[in-house]
Amino acid sequence: MDIIYFDNSATTRVSEAALDAAERALRCDWGNPSSVHGKGIEAERLVSAARAGIVKALGVKNPRSGRLIFTGSGTEADNLAISGSIYGKKYRFRPRIVTTDSEHPAVTSTVNFAEAHGFEVIRLSTKGGIIDDEELYSALTPETVLVSVMRVNNETGAVYDVGKIFSLAKQRCPEAVTHCDAVQGFLKLNCAPSKLNADLVTVSGHKIGAPKGIGALWCSEELIFHKRLKPVIFGGGQEDGLRSGTENVCGIAGMGAAAEERAQNMSSDRETVTALRERLISALPDGVSVNQPLGEYLPNIVSLHVPGIKSEVLVRHMSANGVCISAGSACRSHE
Repeated sequence: MDIIYFDNSATTRVSEAALDAAERALRCDWGNPSSVHGKGIEAERLVSAARAGIVKALGVKNPRSGRLIFTGSGTEADNLAISGSIYGKKYRFRPRIVTTDSEHPAVTSTVNFAEAHGFEVIRLSTKGGIIDDEELYSALTPETVLVSVMRVNNETGAVYDVGKIFSLAKQRCPEAVTHCDAVQGFLKLNCAPSKLNADLVTVSGHKIGAPKGIGALWCSEELIFHKRLKPVIFGGGQEDGLRSGTENVCGIAGMGAAAEERAQNMSSDRETVTALRERLISALPDGVSVNQPLGEYLPNIVSLHVPGIKSEVLVRHMSANGVCISAGSACRSHE
């Protein structure tokens, strides 16, 4: 049976470029990047080259404006961004976190944990794919220590004006750290930290054609210099002491190759996906509607409402007929 794969927001097939890069790392550059002998130096050079390539693909014009920290996943990067920026500090007030009501579970679960340990959490409404300006303005009080908003919603494709949101956050609460989960937006639209006014930006490898098990967190130089981001994993002090553990060299190599390839094809990929979206929507049967955000959205995510059928039943039926879809986020499918 031929497979029609409609679940690329959950994970993507590993590209040939990423596969070749990862395989070469496993066969040739298998040393420990922390070792000072020849094989270690080879591996470290490979990691550095991939890091530079991903930073460029992220849209960073000045590599010295921050540091890309490799992690084991986008989820781990989100945990590092949130927990690493709010804990280990003494507050003279009840600290506030401002986020939205539709973030990825990696953000919501981490924020919920903080709330259970004394932090105040304000969850902005994203009804219709839009964040209300007045609600945002009211939420940004002097007690705000972190603002975390995703670039693209992973279930609806809604694009949030993170640059505008974080700009206001910096005006209203200059000491607040700004974090953007850009996993779904990376290499589909502009996610440059400077455009987003973001101190921290999360990206993931397996959403762009790289192997699973590799993610990254962009951290601004200001946070690094003033040591405002603390590690959540301790050990040998890799990744500038912010993420201990021997680096996943083959995963990093694959992510570097995938990022370079996607960056070159980003414009043409969007045109292709837009055409496919229009073709799909035009072929929908009567009664099936599109849950389209009111504001800006990415064309690669299509949310449908099929009346009278439970989502899990539909997913299983489609799978039995060779069509792969999901009922919401793959990270929620076990709930």
